[in-house]
Amino acid sequence: MGSRLVSKTLIIGAAGMIGRKLSLQFSREDLLLHDVVPFDGASFVSDLSAPGEAEKLVASRPELIFHLAAIVSGEAEADFDKGYRINLDGTRRLFEAIRKVGDGYKPRVVFTSSIAVFGAPFPEAIGDEFLNAPLTSYGTQKTIGELLLSDYSRRGFFDGIGIRLPTICVRPGKPNKAASGFFSGIIREPLAGQEALLPVPETVRHWFASPRAAIGFLLHAAKLDTAQLGNRRNLSMPGVSATVGEQIEALRKVAGEKAARLIRREPDATIMRIVEGWPRNFDARRALALGFRADASFEDIIRIHVADELQKSSAPRTNSA
Repeated sequence: MGSRLVSKTLIIGAAGMIGRKLSLQFSREDLLLHDVVPFDGASFVSDLSAPGEAEKLVASRPELIFHLAAIVSGEAEADFDKGYRINLDGTRRLFEAIRKVGDGYKPRVVFTSSIAVFGAPFPEAIGDEFLNAPLTSYGTQKTIGELLLSDYSRRGFFDGIGIRLPTICVRPGKPNKAASGFFSGIIREPLAGQEALLPVPETVRHWFASPRAAIGFLLHAAKLDTAQLGNRRNLSMPGVSATVGEQIEALRKVAGEKAARLIRREPDATIMRIVEGWPRNFDARRALALGFRADASFEDIIRIHVADELQKSSAPRTNSA
């Protein structure tokens, strides 16, 4: 399936940060937006994991489906039942609803997976052949979703591609319940002149991409010729590997020492335990060869946040005629 014009697109998880940004890339009249919470422009507001709801979303046969909806890592670890209901049952119900439409219906499905599908011990850089061995419930749920996507694609029920997103940073707005939230917080809050808490040592290394890069990944996945994937439908996205200390140094270069001093160290054993099981670095040559592109550096990630969120919000407003 090569590049094409899509007449109808469905975004599941459209109220989230990535969903909101992604929806701006499409014509509103050809767009269906879904989330479990009410939001402006919603086409559907429902729990994807509830019986019958997924069928409503695909009844009009959208040609392109972005499945972004998920309970985030910290919440999935804290609430075992909710994590499996939303992240696994919701995904399975969506895939089944597509299959049951039948009659030649075969949409492109772009599924956002996670680097949490991998678990320690890690090589220096995780390559395309590294095994999935998650150490969290969230990672396990995403792994199962990847397997389902591969099998449903193999059977011809839809044309799927799963992209393992790096941790998205810097996330705008308020913190969510993701265990990785502090990675954004130690940049976002100081840039706004507010104190930020750092629950892990500065030696912790992680894999990052900006929201702008994430939107680029999704759009590229939507038009990619999936014949190039063969039966390996899931792949790790490129990103930037940086330690917390390198994050702070990048913040210092962009915003000065005053901003860096707003970071307060407050160790959290629970967050540290979760983060210790996460990947730190990738060799994403397969995704790069397929045309996916990442940010150049963590300093660039910060500058993208400043340009896309801070400068945008502070731009003077003009009165309309």
